Amino acid sequence: MLLNLSNHPSTNWPESQKKAAIETFGSIEDLPFPQIDPNWDEDKIDELAAEYLLKIMQINPAAVHIMGELTFAFKLVDRLKAENIKCVASTTVREASEENGIKISVFRFIRFREY
Repeated sequence: MLLNLSNHPSTNWPESQKKAAIETFGSIEDLPFPQIDPNWDEDKIDELAAEYLLKIMQINPAAVHIMGELTFAFKLVDRLKAENIKCVASTTVREASEENGIKISVFRFIRFREY
């Protein structure tokens, strides 16, 4: 199973991303990404990463899709990889257009890439 740890629930993913996840990992389960206070120091981020490592190990996924606040994601990926838990990011291509002076960006899923 692919554990989705991001601010984007898998129910809102495009069909191509859901299909890739299911074909590669069997199923998808969501774990909401935590709110990260920008005032927290590195020790607080370490503490939260340790807490999420334990949560994820109890779930025992085939891989974790991690997209979110960079310092937390980095620390958690580092810990997960040390436990031989695969971590992936979703890659996209941005298609930008402009209508009436308003820039509109649409992100199209391409693939999962391992950290």
